[in-house]
Amino acid sequence: MQAQAAADALAAGDLIILPTETVYGLAADAANPAAVARLYEAKGRPRFNPLIAHVADWTMAARVAALDERARRLAEAFWPGPITFVAPIADPSLVCDLARAGLDTVAVRSPAHTVAQAVIAAFGRPIVAPSANRSGRPSPTTFADAVAETGQAAAVALDGGACAIGLESTVVALLDGPPRLLRPGAITRAEIEALVGPLAEAEADARRSPGRLTRHYAPSAPLRLDAEAPRPGEAYLAFGPAPAGAAVFILSPTGDLREAAARLFSALRAADALFPAAIAIAPIPERDLGEAINDRLRRAAGYVG
Repeated sequence: MQAQAAADALAAGDLIILPTETVYGLAADAANPAAVARLYEAKGRPRFNPLIAHVADWTMAARVAALDERARRLAEAFWPGPITFVAPIADPSLVCDLARAGLDTVAVRSPAHTVAQAVIAAFGRPIVAPSANRSGRPSPTTFADAVAETGQAAAVALDGGACAIGLESTVVALLDGPPRLLRPGAITRAEIEALVGPLAEAEADARRSPGRLTRHYAPSAPLRLDAEAPRPGEAYLAFGPAPAGAAVFILSPTGDLREAAARLFSALRAADALFPAAIAIAPIPERDLGEAINDRLRRAAGYVG
């Protein structure tokens, strides 16, 4: 019943809060420009930043985007799941120009969450669902944080529990030439390259991906990265063994990158709630999922242009 109520709200042009395995999304009908405009307004999101079309499966995705054999191999391995393909738009009527930021490409993925899948199935066509935070803020990975950020804009809010992954999806451009990594995520570079060969860097295709703003995922407090220990007045996000203290938040006591990814945004929010002078963050190795974690941290600190 909840899925149908959410689908009815989407059909009426309303927004909903939607859980996925990555982060909570604020969702709208991908084909409805007025609804997408309200979504941008609710998030305070720059309209040059494209949105991801969430689909039920490969069949729906292939109606939206011109997907090649590389996309099929990746989808067979990782869908439903946290990987997004950027490809030429196939049917512009399914994902409006505003949602695509005026581009001739579209970003598409199939989320691995039972609630998200139920809503898309009930709705019957793609929805856009960027993270349910105000633009630039840390993405919400719990229902409470999603409601606190943008709940006032949503006609329906669905609670799907804590997000299992906690980082936005990996984004890969599958256009002319080699595949390009536009945004690292839970599906790692090595996993993708094992199926489609070496990944090129984003270069000119970077504008086709969400999550590429200079300052993104940011708390109010400034961030200090690669900090071995906190300074007076700072909160501290530890990775591995941690110093004692009331303002210490442990991403993973054992140095597990997947555990750290799942806890990252909630830890940033909890640390920021203490109004510290800064949030210091322990070094995170660049390997595997660490590439995605460090990408989010550098953007939160304003280090990535």
